[in-house]
Amino acid sequence: MSGKRVVRMAELEIDPAQLDAYRALLAEEIEASVTSERGVLTLYAVSIKDHPEKIRIFEVYASQEDYEAHLQTPHFLKYKSSTARMVRSLSLIDVDPIILLAKTGDHLVR
Repeated sequence: MSGKRVVRMAELEIDPAQLDAYRALLAEEIEASVTSERGVLTLYAVSIKDHPEKIRIFEVYASQEDYEAHLQTPHFLKYKSSTARMVRSLSLIDVDPIILLAKTGDHLVR
């Protein structure tokens, strides 16, 4: 699997009473991952409109090895342990990308 991108979706439901704290920890973890891990290509987090406790995270890693390394980083382990009691449910869904295309400035990124 080396070199093949790993793309997945995470579907979470968060305890509404802890939503602000969860969001702060998630933002910290995503920023640390994207800025410090070369193999973390994309992490987008959104909530379902009118259901802010339902979080969806779109993740793209350069390879399976990069994904597995991400799971062992101090910032990810801190996020997991700090949010464990906030998360009511978690589903991880492996997906096959059809097309991944983004724009940064005047450039398209695949």
